[in-house]
Amino acid sequence: MNETIKTLIERRSCKKFKSEQIKKEELDLILQAGMNAPTGKGMQSPIILVLQDKEKIEKLREINKKILGRDVDPFYNAPTVLVVMADKNMFTYVEDGSLVLGNMMNAAFSLGVGSCWIHRAKEEFESPEGKALLKEWNISENYVGVGHCILGYAGMEYPEPKPRKKDYVRYI
Repeated sequence: MNETIKTLIERRSCKKFKSEQIKKEELDLILQAGMNAPTGKGMQSPIILVLQDKEKIEKLREINKKILGRDVDPFYNAPTVLVVMADKNMFTYVEDGSLVLGNMMNAAFSLGVGSCWIHRAKEEFESPEGKALLKEWNISENYVGVGHCILGYAGMEYPEPKPRKKDYVRYI
């Protein structure tokens, strides 16, 4: 089977990570895959924020936990958190950011790096604490959080895929 198709079919979310940071070469390839995702009219509305500093991740983790309303680690102790944001003035900003996240997760899996899409990025940066982070990081408030791609080496076995529903594809 073609390696790209194999990656697309076999990739699963990772929710338990080793503490070891991923290699810079792997991160660079994952980011390159994200930067080359298709975007509406090729306008490249997303940006990718790379967080590997524990204190910065902790600030974001606390905001996300507050929104979630549960005292759990929404980032599953991943050593790298990529935040995908996109310019809300672009018509396809949600789709653009989603494709960036998908490309990065598939690239990560192909390199042996675990990943998972984590929600609530939009709500994080709409909060007063999130707006303060945007200001601190010199990011325009035109950018909206689309999602997080957490990365690290898997500290778990990947689950078996769930069966696909029978009417997933419909020929019309």
